[in-house]
Formats: sequence, C-alpha cells, structure tokens
Amino acid sequence: MATSIISNLLSGLGRKVRFGPAARLPMLFIVAVILLASDEPVCLAGTARPSPTKFEQLTETFNREIRAGIISGAIVLIEQHGQPVYFKCFGVRDAATTTPMTPDTLFALHSMTKPITSVAAMMLIDDGKLSLDDPVARYIPAFASMEVGIDAIAADGKPFLKLLPANRPITIRDLLRHTSGITYEYIGSDLITTAYTDAKLFAGNFDNKLFAERIAGLPLSSQPGTLWRYGHSTDVLGRVIEVVSGKSLFEFERERIFAPLGTTNTSYVVTTDADRARMAAPMPDDTELRDSERARLAHPQWQSGGGGLVSTAADYARFSEMILHRGELNGKRYLSPKSYEQMTTDQIGPGSGVARDNDYFPGEALGFGFGFAVRLDTGKTKLPAQGAVGTLEWDSGSGPAFVVDPEHDLVAVMMVQVGAKRGQVQHAFKKLVYEALEK
Repeated sequence: MATSIISNLLSGLGRKVRFGPAARLPMLFIVAVILLASDEPVCLAGTARPSPTKFEQLTETFNREIRAGIISGAIVLIEQHGQPVYFKCFGVRDAATTTPMTPDTLFALHSMTKPITSVAAMMLIDDGKLSLDDPVARYIPAFASMEVGIDAIAADGKPFLKLLPANRPITIRDLLRHTSGITYEYIGSDLITTAYTDAKLFAGNFDNKLFAERIAGLPLSSQPGTLWRYGHSTDVLGRVIEVVSGKSLFEFERERIFAPLGTTNTSYVVTTDADRARMAAPMPDDTELRDSERARLAHPQWQSGGGGLVSTAADYARFSEMILHRGELNGKRYLSPKSYEQMTTDQIGPGSGVARDNDYFPGEALGFGFGFAVRLDTGKTKLPAQGAVGTLEWDSGSGPAFVVDPEHDLVAVMMVQVGAKRGQVQHAFKKLVYEALEK
C-alpha cells in the first residue's frame, strides 16, 4: 500500500522532479507520514533509488546485529548530492513490546547533544553577547577560584589529592574544546574519579544552575588549556547559555535552532504517553545503557547540554544538513562564516599546547573543533579508518552516530540504542557508508 501511495505522490510531482537542499528533508517528512499511515512499518530507502547492491552490505550488517541480539532495531539515514539515498528502519524500537521501528521513533542522543549546544553557544558569540576568551566565572561566579587535583603520596605512604591553584581561569573556549580540566566521574585518576563520585553530582532534584555549581566545587583534573579530556564541560556551557540569554537552554535552542530548522521532535523531556511510546529502548540485557537511561530520566529538571536531548533521525539529519551547508539552510544563516570555521577547525593540534587524553577520543586521524571531531588524515590505520579530510563527526554513549562529509556532500545519521557494544555498531556504520560510496 505504501509503495503505491509513494509512487502516485512522486508521479504527481513530475518524473523529473529533483529535491535540492532546501526541499529534500521536508519531502522525507511527507513520505514518513505516508508510511506511518500505511500498513508497512518500513522507512523509504531513498527517493533517489540507489543501485540494488550499493547498500546491500549495510542492510545485511544491521539485520545480522539484530539476529545476534546486539541491538533490537536501528534507523540509518544517508543523504548525498541533494538527495536522500538511504532511509531504512531495522527491527523494533523496543524488544519488550516488539513495536516496529518507524521514522518517528525517538532516541536518547546522550553525547550527540554536544554539537547542538556548541552551536547555540557560537550563536551567542555571533550576537556579540559572549566571547571565546571570556572566563566562565564571569557568568558563573562559583568558577572564580578553581583548584587542580594532583595525585600525591603523603609521608605515611598513602595517596592523596593535592590541590593547587589553577594557573588561569577556565574560558568559554575551554568548555567548547574540552580543555577546561572538568572531567566525567569515570575518567581520570582513581583519586579524581573518587572525588567526583563522592560529590554526589546527581543527588536529588537539580537544574543546570545547581549542577554547574556542583561541578565548580570539584577539583579540576588538569590545568585549564593543557589537556583534551572528555567531561561535563558542555553541561557547564549549557548553563552559560542560560545566563547570557536569560532563557532556559531548551527555550534558547528551540527559538534559535529547533523551530527555524523544523526539528520539532527534539527536546530534553518527553512528557506525553504518545511520545513515551515512541522512545526506542536498549536490549533487555544491556544493563549499561538501561542504568544510564534511568539516571537521565530521574532528573527531568536537568537540561543537560552535554547529553540530555531526545530526537529522531530526520531531525538530526536536518541539523546536520545545516552544518554541511556551512551554518546556513533554506536561506537562513545560523552561524557566521567565522564561527563555522572555528567550530570545524582542529583546536587541539600542534601549537595549541593541548595534550590528548585518549579516553573517548575517536581516533588518531582526527582533531577536535568546537563540539565536533574533525578528520585531518586518512592515512592512519587505527579506528576509524574511513573518512575524508574535513569530515565532522561524533558518537554517543547511547549508540547514535553521525557524519557530515563536505567532500562527498554527504550526511549520514545512525540512530540506535546500545551501550556496551556501541563501538562495534558505530564503526560498522561508518565503515559501510564509505564502502558504499566506493561502489
């Protein structure tokens, strides 16, 4: 039924119709609605049909992961040269209910929230309301006198965390490029991770204001500006955005990003039963992600700029399209050319004075801009081996991954909910996308 409806729709538009950057995702929304109204719980495999074998291996790999019980389902959306070339739903959104995966399925983005929050901050810089070199303490006074925790040994031989004054203030630039010294409670030395754990960052009810103040009360894991280390920097950045804009993080992002882009399925809190039913769930035995999701859902007041958004594949592809088009889409500019260049240029390479912590860094062929990994080299052999120089990407602890490749005029988004085995799924996704491009 869906196939005949789509054929009629496309023939009615004219056989020679082509969908440019401004129109192709709205068409995907139309097609998705038609499919949802039909009796076929599938996505459209592209309005521009690929060759029969072009994405065959990608399709088989995801089906195999489902058969193996690694994931219950996924959505992969690939666009190239102004056309959606692959848009496919796999499996079910929830193994417990066996509800089929559909285009409107919602996924917890976790760290794929970070690029969106980083764009929001750069918008305020474009507005002249924020500067990369502003000290964070200008907006959150609790960061005025930070200390750095250094592992040391006491006279009695016991290890302790020696506190030293920070050499300089943490800046907005540090938050954007993860050089603030702020870490996660599971990254760093045993003494630092213990300090984070003992602080009970996630106790009780809290919002961005209280969470940022809790972070400010902890020692930094390194001197500001000296080490790329993944952590709560983007959560603190979310609070800065609130202070500067006078709005909640979601209100600001909705006004400046989500509403103009038409990404109306993206939010921090799922409030209705209908939307909760649309949420994808990890496999029943995926305890890592299930525990993480319980913790996220337990704090609905916290709009985590580093990991709190929920979205659909189509919404994230729309955001990615804006990035692919250098901060502009449908005639509306979201980022100035200067801000776009800063975001997509390696900020931690030679001459930056920044060392690299390999925990959660995506590969030696990559650098890091503001919110994105930036591919610098295709000659490295360590993962990920595939990709073109200038490609932007990031992955999520909950499974989703995306690629924005200007050289191939490509956007690729994978939505899935998987915890401990996410690495193999994310790597397979990127590898198979680029293998398909070579066919």
